Amino acid sequence: MEYDEKLARFRQVHLNPFNKQQHEQGAGEEALDITSQARLPELPPGEPEFRCPERVMDLGLSEDHFARPVGLFLASDVQQLRQAIQECKQVILELPEHSEKQKDAVVRLIHLRLKLQELKDPNEDEPNIRVLLEHRFYKEKSKSVKQTCDKCNTVIWGLIQTWYTCTGCYYRCHSKCLNLISKPCVRSKVSHQAEYELNICPEAGLDSQDYRCAECRAPISLRGVPSEARQCDYTGQYYCSHCHWNDLAVIPARVVHNWDFEPRKVSRGSMRYLALMMSRPVLRLREINPLLFNYVEELVEIRKLRQDILLMKPYFITCREAMAARLLLQLQDRQHFVENDEMYSVQDLLDTHTGRLGCSLAETHTLFAKHIKLDCERCQAKGFVCELCREGDVLFPFDSHTSVCADCSAVFHRDCYYDNSTTCPRCARLTLRKQSLFREPGPDLDA
Repeated sequence: MEYDEKLARFRQVHLNPFNKQQHEQGAGEEALDITSQARLPELPPGEPEFRCPERVMDLGLSEDHFARPVGLFLASDVQQLRQAIQECKQVILELPEHSEKQKDAVVRLIHLRLKLQELKDPNEDEPNIRVLLEHRFYKEKSKSVKQTCDKCNTVIWGLIQTWYTCTGCYYRCHSKCLNLISKPCVRSKVSHQAEYELNICPEAGLDSQDYRCAECRAPISLRGVPSEARQCDYTGQYYCSHCHWNDLAVIPARVVHNWDFEPRKVSRGSMRYLALMMSRPVLRLREINPLLFNYVEELVEIRKLRQDILLMKPYFITCREAMAARLLLQLQDRQHFVENDEMYSVQDLLDTHTGRLGCSLAETHTLFAKHIKLDCERCQAKGFVCELCREGDVLFPFDSHTSVCADCSAVFHRDCYYDNSTTCPRCARLTLRKQSLFREPGPDLDA
């Protein structure tokens, strides 16, 4: 009898909110009998009774270690996980905002979604290298979640998903998206056809593309139905939202013609191509826009410094100390500077615009000149003396107050030699020597 009383008292205290109606209908008489035989302990003042409706709901939302929690990971298939996610969403909407219970429910929802994504894309053993459409994909080991798949335009969950990166064009995608890729590697285009489109936004119209994306051929329109048409400022063509993410890049045609470095919206393929071509010296400014040197003073200074460095190069090649010190490696990032003074890259023009190239090139010029004129005796011995006035210090072809003969490379003072208007003494001697050789009688063949 005592056991039955304790059991009834336990059931009365731990009221199940989901069986509230049943309990009220069938347990009315039983409750009266229990209260007549034994009184429940009185609650402290201010504590609400357990039969209060609000308290009942509070008990229903409290943690119960014997009940099935929301979003339990017992779900073994995608359908069950989706159902658990919907239940968790509904609980989050019913809970008070900014409460601790709502925060815990959000955390459970995140875990459920990660589990669902893991079932969709299992972390199976994938090869470390995959070659596809001239892409060379390497499996990434980074667990970062800040990457976006270039194929499906969704977030790459590095913690649970396998993803690859092309070492040539840095194309990123899920392992499940590899076989769906239709875009060839941009690196191959850079290797075989390294040239820019030098017409400013050459638009041909959306009708010339048959109202389809220029890359994936998906239907597009300017009204955004079925997909928004986005124009690439580099190619002038229109792309869908999957191929054009509104990335910004400097347009080479605008730089060469207008000296305009404002970034503009380009497609994903154009952005990769421009990034790979950024440091390639393929712009011959004297042929593309020779008037640019008349309006941009920085370019004139850069051209003069490059010409001086080319005149210094023969000194370093024949100097053991310079070769041991590897002075020419100061320009290893801009190898074309020691080969010619005509070719420029977009990075060269950008650094010229910001002033960084002028400062760094001036420092390199000073270092080279110091070695030739002060530090190395062998290089000093290769200097020139003005043969017109035979006065002054030793001259070098890269000095600002000298002139160089275009025929024999002799060096004179600029005041003495006015751009070949004065006859070069060395060239005159060479001419006389050649004439004397032709005038000498040859050997007597009859003798």
